[in-house]
Amino acid sequence: MKKYLPILRSSPFFKGLKDNEILSILHCVNATVISKERDSYIFRAGDSTDVMGLVVSGGVLVIKEDLWGHRNILSKCHVGDFFGEPYAASSGAVLNISVVADEDCEIVFLNVQRLLITCSTACEHHQKLIRNLVRVLANKILILNDKITHVGKRTTRDKLLSYLSAESIRHSSLSFDIPFDRQQLADYLCIDRAAMSTEISKLQKEGFIKTNRNHFELTVSDDADSPIPGRKRSCGQIDYV
Repeated sequence: MKKYLPILRSSPFFKGLKDNEILSILHCVNATVISKERDSYIFRAGDSTDVMGLVVSGGVLVIKEDLWGHRNILSKCHVGDFFGEPYAASSGAVLNISVVADEDCEIVFLNVQRLLITCSTACEHHQKLIRNLVRVLANKILILNDKITHVGKRTTRDKLLSYLSAESIRHSSLSFDIPFDRQQLADYLCIDRAAMSTEISKLQKEGFIKTNRNHFELTVSDDADSPIPGRKRSCGQIDYV
C-alpha cells in the first residue's frame, strides 16, 4: 500500500492524517487492491457491498442501465475519487447503480463498516475519518445535484449550455477540457447523441463555442442575449455574476 500513499495523502477521505496514520487505518478497514480491465464491472446493480472504492490508477464510470442496455452516466471517477460510499455505509443496501472501468484501472477497497465501529485497538483516527467521510458524501450530493440541474433543462441546447457553463465556472476559464467523450456526454446529459452533435454544430456555427474532441472554448459577449448565463465580459476578463 505504501506506493499509493501520494494518492491517498491527497484524498479528502484521508485529510489531516499522517502517512503512518493512513497505513494504520488501511489495516483497520481491511484495505485490498484489485485490478480491472477496461469495460469490466466493479459493482453491479442488484448486488450489495460493504466496501467503497478509491481509484488509484485509471478511471471508472458510475452508471445506471436498464434491461435494454440504455446507459445513463451519473459520474466519472478519476484517480483519487471514491465511489460506492452510500451503499457501503448502509448495511444491506442493494446497489441501484453499476460501476464499470472506463480504462484499465486499480481500485483500493475499504470496508466502511469497519470504520463505523470502534476497532479493537481503539484507533484514535476513526473520528477524523468519519468526519472526512461525511464531507466526501456531502460532495457526492453536490455532484449529483449538478447533474439534476443539467438534465432538468427542457431542450438539448439548454442541457448542453447548462453543463458547459458549469464546467467553465468550475475551471474558472472559458477554455477547458471535459471528462467525457461525445457518447459519454450524451449519456450523462440523458440526450440522444445525434441530436447533441447537431446542437453542438449549431452552437459552433453561431459562434458561441469552439470544440475539438473533449476541449471546449466558450465565447461570451456583453449582449444580454448571450446563451451562457451568469457571466459577462469585462476588460478582457470573465466576471461571474
